[in-house]
Amino acid sequence: MKPYYKHLFFPLLLLLNTQSIYPQWQQTNGPYGGDINCLAFSSSNIFAGSWGRGIYLSTNKGTNWSQVNNGLTNNFVTALSISGTNIFAGTYGGGVYLSTNIGTNWTQINNGLTDTTVRSLALSGTNIFVGTEGGLFRSTNNGTDWTQLNNGLNDNHFYSLTLSGTDIFAGTGSGVYRSTDNGSTWTKVNNGLTESSFNVLTANGTNIFAGTLEYGVFLSTNNGTNWTSVNNGITFSTVFTLAANGSNIFAGTRTGAFLSTNNGTNWTQLGLPSNIIYSFAFNGLNIFAGTISNGVYISTNNGTTWTQVNNNLINSSIRSFAVNGIKIFAGLDNGDVSFSTNNGAYWTQIGLTSTAVNALIVSGTYVFAGTEGGGVYIYDGIIWTQVNNGLTNTHVKAFTLCESNIFAGTSGGLFLSTNAGTNWTKVNNGITSTYIYALAVCGTNLFTGTDDGVFLSTDNGTNWTKVNDGLTDIYVRFLIVSGTNVFAATDYGGGVFLSTDNGANWKHVNAGLTNTYVRSIAVSGTNILVGNDNGGLFLSTNNGSDWTKANDGLPNNSIYSLTICGPNIFAGTWGAGVWMRPLSELVDVTKEVKELPKDYSLSQNYPNPFNPATTISYRLKEKGFVILNVYNITGNLIKTLINQTKDPGSYDIEFNAKGLPSGIYFYRLDVFGKGSSPVWSDIKKLVLLK
Repeated sequence: MKPYYKHLFFPLLLLLNTQSIYPQWQQTNGPYGGDINCLAFSSSNIFAGSWGRGIYLSTNKGTNWSQVNNGLTNNFVTALSISGTNIFAGTYGGGVYLSTNIGTNWTQINNGLTDTTVRSLALSGTNIFVGTEGGLFRSTNNGTDWTQLNNGLNDNHFYSLTLSGTDIFAGTGSGVYRSTDNGSTWTKVNNGLTESSFNVLTANGTNIFAGTLEYGVFLSTNNGTNWTSVNNGITFSTVFTLAANGSNIFAGTRTGAFLSTNNGTNWTQLGLPSNIIYSFAFNGLNIFAGTISNGVYISTNNGTTWTQVNNNLINSSIRSFAVNGIKIFAGLDNGDVSFSTNNGAYWTQIGLTSTAVNALIVSGTYVFAGTEGGGVYIYDGIIWTQVNNGLTNTHVKAFTLCESNIFAGTSGGLFLSTNAGTNWTKVNNGITSTYIYALAVCGTNLFTGTDDGVFLSTDNGTNWTKVNDGLTDIYVRFLIVSGTNVFAATDYGGGVFLSTDNGANWKHVNAGLTNTYVRSIAVSGTNILVGNDNGGLFLSTNNGSDWTKANDGLPNNSIYSLTICGPNIFAGTWGAGVWMRPLSELVDVTKEVKELPKDYSLSQNYPNPFNPATTISYRLKEKGFVILNVYNITGNLIKTLINQTKDPGSYDIEFNAKGLPSGIYFYRLDVFGKGSSPVWSDIKKLVLLK
């Protein structure tokens, strides 16, 4: 065994930053919007914490946004709190971060914080409180150290925190607790509460409001001693956020925003277009609302009217694509459809305000959108029209065209329209499952993918035959055709299957596909691409015989949609908009990778974050003795994954973290030649989320 020096760990941790030698994916300019969990003001600066893209800053009331993530190694931001020039950000799995320079830089401050899944933050003078999934913690020195607070607390799940004078209130999974001594001791204050799980607490003078998971809003006027339900006018009982601005109380729910001007006695729904409201923030007469999927809105008239302010806030989730010439359409999780005619340099919204857009298809001059619960819409270039006549299930999962016929797969069967969506007829004869997830046409043959495998029709959908021979995973979510090859992909771990005889026989084609939970698929000639969770994307240039990772530059967001428009590939992510890369560039890179590597490299583990297993890939340009170790955040060795001589080539190895606590770990690769010092080393971070 070659010698190894632990003291090299921390210098490398700080200094090594090996850059990819290959071109990378580039984010397009949209579509704008996305999930905003929290908002906070510091003077004229507004910060927005997003799910998956970190923190955005606007210095002009939301007119423009820019990412401010330097040092923020976890981009799932759940809470923001500001005290003077200090900005604290709580994250899901990364603990707490501090910025002292308006978000220009962030530093992780987790010393003593034994759980890093942060749900809430609150500031009281020099005391900072953080609620996590594993307890409540306090810092008295700006987060340098944390101490857990347990006295009187019988719950470890702290979803919300608020201050009222010198009292602190904590909302947990089992009720509300109050502390009158800066968190040293706690008393349960649940009298009158009919709900035990509390999403949010807020104080307005001596009034404390509690927003619950199932029973709306409760009010206490005596520091939590008694609670009263105050829901008159609130039409949905799940309350995600509450905020007070003078005598006005705002509530964000699953069905929109509500305002009370009389301490909750009555509520009025506001005209905020987005359904799910996660956060509010106030700056003078301006009210900002952070939403799920739709980004940020501003109101200047106390919530009467709202305007979307998402310029450069690219946090959208893409469910589907369709291509028509140079025009690419993107269907979003928030029910919108956008298009671009310049490879994503600019995106235009075209007005569909429905539920999630699962499928898009172009037929002639029309665009069809299949939605989750809203059925089918058709766009004629001016307006959208709902076309559901005969469509008895409106949860549309897939489309395909067979000459002038349009087929729609739903969670309640397969439907056919022969007149551009004006009427639909159910065509399920022989299909043993009602869940139709995928559709594809190969010549005169029509295929459908279900949770009972693949079915084939040779008579335009009139009759169907099950064709599952060799299909070892029958939960088929995707089908795609390349010439006479039909590919079926699953999202239950079966990966990709290939049939060369119209489905009569299937074979596994997963060599090199280290993640077999497929979320999307696309084809161009013999080039097949599949997208996975956590930024995973694989390419096969030989009809699936082997696969190579092709995700350099992609964020750690799931790839839920893929398409090819002209010479470019587009990847639709969950929470990071649309990304683009020339197909020729990607194929050239893949060919180069399949040759013996010209350099050493250590790739980012996939998936990341992970639970409990992840794959680490590396390349060796020369034969050498290889040591691959995993360390915890303090530099202690956790596990040795490799300790042997390796030939030049590309390698994958799995790290299983079963039994280890959630947190940040590091893996380091050392390659030794003839001497006692490594000829090449690199180190990367991985995040375990349980």
